[in-house]
Amino acid sequence: MNHSPLSPARLERDGPTWRNTTIAIEAFERARTRPNDTAIFLESEPDATYGSIAAEARCLIGALQDLGLNSGDVVSFQIPNWREGAAIDIACAALGLVVNPIVPIYRDAELSFILDDAATRLMFIPDAYRSIDYLSMLQSLRPDLPGLDYVVTLRSDKDVPDVLRYESLVDREPVDETMLPAVDPNAVKCRLYTSGTTGFPKAVLHSHNTLIRIMDNSAEHGDITTDDVMIMPSPITHITGYGSGINAPFVGRARSALMERWDANACIDLINKIGGTMTVGATPFLQELLDAAEQRGERLPTMRQFSCGGAAVPPQLVLRAYDVLENCRTVRVYGSTEAPIITLGWRENSTLAATTDGQPYGYEVRILDDDGVEVADGVDGEIAARGPGMFLGYADPEQHAEAHTEDGFFLTGDIGRRTPEGAILITDRKKDIIIRGGENLSAKEIEDCLHHHPDIREAAIVAMPHERLGEGVCAFLIMNTPDVSLSQADVAAFANERGLARQKFPERVIQVDDLPRTPSGKVKKDILRNQLREA
Repeated sequence: MNHSPLSPARLERDGPTWRNTTIAIEAFERARTRPNDTAIFLESEPDATYGSIAAEARCLIGALQDLGLNSGDVVSFQIPNWREGAAIDIACAALGLVVNPIVPIYRDAELSFILDDAATRLMFIPDAYRSIDYLSMLQSLRPDLPGLDYVVTLRSDKDVPDVLRYESLVDREPVDETMLPAVDPNAVKCRLYTSGTTGFPKAVLHSHNTLIRIMDNSAEHGDITTDDVMIMPSPITHITGYGSGINAPFVGRARSALMERWDANACIDLINKIGGTMTVGATPFLQELLDAAEQRGERLPTMRQFSCGGAAVPPQLVLRAYDVLENCRTVRVYGSTEAPIITLGWRENSTLAATTDGQPYGYEVRILDDDGVEVADGVDGEIAARGPGMFLGYADPEQHAEAHTEDGFFLTGDIGRRTPEGAILITDRKKDIIIRGGENLSAKEIEDCLHHHPDIREAAIVAMPHERLGEGVCAFLIMNTPDVSLSQADVAAFANERGLARQKFPERVIQVDDLPRTPSGKVKKDILRNQLREA
């Protein structure tokens, strides 16, 4: 399903908030009015201007037309945070093609599933990057992907049979954008796949209008101006990097700065060099940025907001950021690929910024019990959200139906409550609850307790097999100092000191150097649970 029809109810509800434009229309307008202004700052090459990106996109449009791609065809790209991602995205939007960003860490199994499921016609890749030979991997998959007509390499000097080179495609005269076809802003623009922490990824469909609305919400809430620069270390193939890294500079107000890989010291250098003002990142990014800033004695005065989400955010980490960074409001935010940025953080209240996941902005939010009935404030239930930035739906109609209420609220699968201040507090993942002897235990509650231990950097709590009770509690711990060790008894004693109920004490403790994560930084607890089952 590449063109999911919107229901009359949604068009009536959300239509007035949509801009009814596309990134291509906006990018070409900025190229006309601000051709020499920087759109995207880059670490190791000249910055990309509005004029240069638009010109590159116009050349690529002609190449894609010559290859016979038609409106609704899927174009995938699995590339690092390179400027070409913006040109590819604009060119596809101009032709009504559907872009399918694929995170660079995915390998054969994920890649073959996604390309087949999306019916990808053209794929952009580096031939090799770091330790991964993308071209060899994709060539080995092509016999089982008969619909994949074209493979295009970027920044490669190799001539390979049946493989095109990006640089050759754009080495031509740019097309006249006034001759381009009309594109429906409600058509599918992007096909993103969820992280797959509980099984095969789901295809999430967003339109031009839904994606632009997400960025408008953030701009309005954050008072973003053209003076702002969004530092973006998240992959441009993930919803965060895709939206804030290569879409926002053309349809929003802020410019972006792409980092090819996360490194806290490099991030500080980039912030100082270009006057970075904002960023969005998962908990490890904030933790490491604060560590590096303290070690260097940096206060990062140009930074004014760090929005932290995508994984559990310890309250004390947010409060620490207020001490370490000079002018930066650090807040927790909450959302998903399907419903990005449901909540935005409390910028004027450090306590609420640290202890809640923000307030709904641009979304209606309900907290529902197992029967779908809305619960009172302060009571845990499944979070359901509805708003103009929400996805069109899943490509699979059955998955779509299962994930929505009859009146169009998306069932997030996250458990939380509404506070007296109107904030949302995430307390668990619906499928992440530990059922111990028939009693539901919140993994996040136990993690929050252990995050107060001075020697624990990060805790991940998962269910483990228990012969008598069905499930027990296992703690995977990353320590602040590698040579420090905590036994199960030590952890239980600390939990007892913190007042945690005895049945919530971890019955097994495993110390690790790192945890398996999705591209957005979430801990992949399915992998941890599988390790315990197989042990």
